[in-house]
Amino acid sequence: MPSLLGAAAGFRSVESGASPRSVIPGRQRWDVELVLGRPRTAEILAAVLRRIPGITEARANPVTGGVLVRHDGRLHAADVGRIIRGAATRVAENATGAGRPTGAGRPAPAAGPTAASAPRVDLGPVVRPVLAVGSGVVAGATLVKGSARGRQLVAAGGVAAATAIVLRKAWRQAVEAAQHTTGTGAQRHPLLEIVGPHRRRLYRAAALSVACQAAEMALGTFLGWTGLVLIKGEAAPLAVLGLTTASAQLLGLAGLVAVACAAVAGLSYASNLQWRRLGQDIEHDWRSRTYRHVQHLELGHLEGERTSRVAGTLTNDVGQLGAFFAGPANDVLQLGTSLAVLVPAFLLLAPQIAWIAFLPIPLIAWLSLRHQGEAAATYAATGERRARLGSQVINSLEAGATVKSFCTEDHEATRVDELSESVQESSRQADRSTIRHVETVRACTTASMAGTLLIGGRSVLNGTLRFEVFSPLIGLPQMLMMRMSRLGGIADQYQRTLASYDRVQSLRALPVEVDNGDGTLELAEVRGEIVLDGVTFAYPGRPATLEDLSLTIPAGQVTALVGATGSGKTTIAKLLMRYQDAESGRVLLDGQDVRDLRRHDLRHAVGFVAQDPFLFDGTIADNIRYGTFEASHEDVVRAAAMAEAHAFVATLPDGYDTLIGERGTTLSGGQRQRIALARAILKDSPVVILDEATSAVDNETEAAIQRTLRSFAEDRTMVVIAHRLSTVRHADRIYVMDKSGTVAEQGTHDELLAQHGLYASLWQLQAGDIAA
Repeated sequence: MPSLLGAAAGFRSVESGASPRSVIPGRQRWDVELVLGRPRTAEILAAVLRRIPGITEARANPVTGGVLVRHDGRLHAADVGRIIRGAATRVAENATGAGRPTGAGRPAPAAGPTAASAPRVDLGPVVRPVLAVGSGVVAGATLVKGSARGRQLVAAGGVAAATAIVLRKAWRQAVEAAQHTTGTGAQRHPLLEIVGPHRRRLYRAAALSVACQAAEMALGTFLGWTGLVLIKGEAAPLAVLGLTTASAQLLGLAGLVAVACAAVAGLSYASNLQWRRLGQDIEHDWRSRTYRHVQHLELGHLEGERTSRVAGTLTNDVGQLGAFFAGPANDVLQLGTSLAVLVPAFLLLAPQIAWIAFLPIPLIAWLSLRHQGEAAATYAATGERRARLGSQVINSLEAGATVKSFCTEDHEATRVDELSESVQESSRQADRSTIRHVETVRACTTASMAGTLLIGGRSVLNGTLRFEVFSPLIGLPQMLMMRMSRLGGIADQYQRTLASYDRVQSLRALPVEVDNGDGTLELAEVRGEIVLDGVTFAYPGRPATLEDLSLTIPAGQVTALVGATGSGKTTIAKLLMRYQDAESGRVLLDGQDVRDLRRHDLRHAVGFVAQDPFLFDGTIADNIRYGTFEASHEDVVRAAAMAEAHAFVATLPDGYDTLIGERGTTLSGGQRQRIALARAILKDSPVVILDEATSAVDNETEAAIQRTLRSFAEDRTMVVIAHRLSTVRHADRIYVMDKSGTVAEQGTHDELLAQHGLYASLWQLQAGDIAA
């Protein structure tokens, strides 16, 4: 452990700054400033946390500053918070200590005013680019004094070497950061991972961009020749082609310019179209694959994520992946093409000015990549704050009735204002950094252009550089430098893309449901006998909800589960549906362990109606038909009639085609429950679970539903979970659950009343037989 903690030495003194972002049973997310922008510290903190008993998983993200911790039931939520703060503080203290440990079991040397004990500051990232550019300047100064071709090539080569060193190091760092972020050992860059199977379109788009850039540079050359003809009366390259007179050369140049313009326009259209299609393909592919992954997540992980955060990842972040290839990637390729053509051209034709023309390139590259690293934390923080703002807005809108009932409209508006101001400040900080970088790049390119004109003009005047060569070339660096000024925006979009890729990959890293067995379940042969054999289950971080529970639900009968809140009634339904799996014991359906069955087979055999059913934004008919899409309209009406929903649907102007809005907001709670009940009836499963499915309907409607369900329950197993005992009085068997997750009493309604136990007390309370 000391070696891990000591490895973080060399960082500046910082506070751990640990604060919780979200806390749910078994999982916590924290914001820890210590790891922000520090991949090695993030790795150390995660390693420290993983070694603590009770913590099953720990991940720290240096891009967002987020720390994810999963833990088992041995640790309470408050204990986990103290552990995270303690570990972050300890790592911070070791990171700002004297340095690495001197060895196991050996005391560190006494501190003193020596060079060894002084804090070590790593100036490499700053010094190396400055030295590289400085070397180019020195070489250039030497070049001005002498015109030897070797010195000219050395100066230009120094600039090229400095650029290669900066870009090579940046690429390696990006690959290492991607490996750390995704938690994989993949050697491919994140951009290559994003492109995935669309490489052919990428190659087509790249080829068109290269051709377009070549045509654009040819157009610039032709325009330079036109100026040369107007000034000197002829252009030597055209004379070689047989165009000896000025008028003939101008006519020839007019034709060449027209052809070049048409080529630039056509190639630009084709390349932009290919890049945009590539971006759309990437966006569609990633959204489809990620959403399909989300649909197969374990329910516990899906419920543990904020809906707005998941939606933001599937829309905004996935959109950013495609947007980068639709625009900035094309700019990068055109810039690379310009460099690949112009650098050799200048070295061959005008080595006197090559070094000054390209001197800003390593500096601009270093500034852009440095800006990318500094902006990472800012963009990540902005994304997190924007996600929280979106979540708060959605929660406030969905809780409109609650907000108005407590007269807290101003309070909610204030909360949104505070979050919006936080997003605004974070965005301003990012904008200031980006604009500062862009303007710095612009200043460098302008200075280079001025230097090229000055040194090139002197070379023309003293006869060391021919005007015929200098004139066509002088406009080409301007084209390159204009593209160089976009490096800031490209780096900006690149960083946003990496941050979005990280969030998408984090979502895709959540585990999906996996079938451990390959047992089959023929729907027509399901009898519906359910047995819980010594089942124990606890939600993460909580005491056991069910403990060594054993009970039998006979096939073809109505069985009721009643008891106090938290006694495990709904948990039994979740175990049967395999939303959760028991820690010990077995859940059997017709003698088969449900863990040995494929989930889809199992869930086709079980219909489930929750207390707060979810209705989709669509028509009433669509919601009843959901999951049984092939059902006819007559089947839909028949199911609605059995659920006592047909009467109110018939009174609506559009009947079954009535749109009910998001979550069925245009319907009352009782109407939503009846639509959900009709959906389960239409599914016609051999096992049906009703979890407080009629709690929101009036007594008269419930009585009518109960009468209808008696005929529907024939030859199928029905499990009714209820607090209202009048709902279950006609059940064939009633299990009374106590708070310890065990069966306190069982029997029919009359048998339980005769026992004068817990059920009888609850019945008397609800029937009003006991005086207040």
